Amino acid sequence: MSGSVKLGLLDRYLTLWIFLAMALGVGLGAVLPEFSSLLNRLRLDTVSLPIAVGLLLMMYPPLAKVKYEELSRLKNIKGAFGVSLIQNWVIGPALMFTLAWTLLPDLPEYRIGLTIVGLARCIAMVLVWNQLARGDNELCAVLVALNSFFQMLMYSILAYLYVTLLPAWLSGVPVWLAEVPGWVWMLTPELSLVRFAVFSSGASTVNVSIVDIAKSVLVYLGIPFAGGIITRYTLTKRRGREWYDTVFARKISPLTLAALLFTIVVMFSLKGGTIVALPVDVLRVAVPLVFYFVAMFFLSFLMVWRLGFNYPETATISFTAASNNFELAIAVCVGVFGIASGQAFAAVIGPLIEVPVLVNLVNVSLWLEKRLFKPFSFRPMIEVATEK
Repeated sequence: MSGSVKLGLLDRYLTLWIFLAMALGVGLGAVLPEFSSLLNRLRLDTVSLPIAVGLLLMMYPPLAKVKYEELSRLKNIKGAFGVSLIQNWVIGPALMFTLAWTLLPDLPEYRIGLTIVGLARCIAMVLVWNQLARGDNELCAVLVALNSFFQMLMYSILAYLYVTLLPAWLSGVPVWLAEVPGWVWMLTPELSLVRFAVFSSGASTVNVSIVDIAKSVLVYLGIPFAGGIITRYTLTKRRGREWYDTVFARKISPLTLAALLFTIVVMFSLKGGTIVALPVDVLRVAVPLVFYFVAMFFLSFLMVWRLGFNYPETATISFTAASNNFELAIAVCVGVFGIASGQAFAAVIGPLIEVPVLVNLVNVSLWLEKRLFKPFSFRPMIEVATEK
């Protein structure tokens, strides 16, 4: 790893904190079984108010740290912009969807959770991986800002495509047929036979409307997104960008971890009798995640290298593609399916696996730099393009 940049204490032991939160949640559920009913007394739509506040706090710091002003430089990185867009919004979601369906054919809830993780492109931890791998920091800032805006525009549409439309097509069941009420199935023997043939095999998925997804995205991404933009432009105008990036951004960063751990504690306090199966479920969900992170990194790295980009640009584009916004995935899963759902459980396993895998991929990236790239005097892509 880079000698001057190190993974922070909270990020370095994120896997440990998540395991501890899981254990605390299980213990809390055993000692205080009424804990969940206390949380559910106040609700925001389908989510308890404390959980909703926690999800908003989890999303706010990453979005407040995005350098939105860097989007003005997109015209200087058209090549990297096009490649990154394809990797993040075409290859990444399709790869995760394929792995989830291939490796979890009997677990539709976990499949959906992983699919939602694959759709949530990284806007936070990628900055850390990029620095550790000695990538192009300015290019990374632009791509992060781009992903933030693209998520607001396309996340609901892509989630509906991958969660509802494609699974229905693969199952051979039209979307309208998947939405037929249960009482109609009971009164129509012919439809019951069709339903049994398709849905009993485990090929079905929970049908979700685009309205359900859009509502969660609007609340748990839209509100922090607007708050992040307002905060950044207001405080940078008053105190300056250096103060904002070095002081304010660092002070709010722990909010994400605290809110994430709170969500995990609550989630696992509700598991109750399923606790014996949890280790097996963690392993089942972890396998496609490991395959995804590794495959996405190498596919992206080799693709960008073959296109003739230098090492810092290659590292930046590759880690942007291989990382995911687990905060958004968890928020959407909880908002749409509930805190105790299998979808939310699968989304939580994301950061549990991502940190150790990406740390090792940083080392792989630095090794590939020595093998595939000639030494050169690095100048940021944006600086070079500006001079032309």
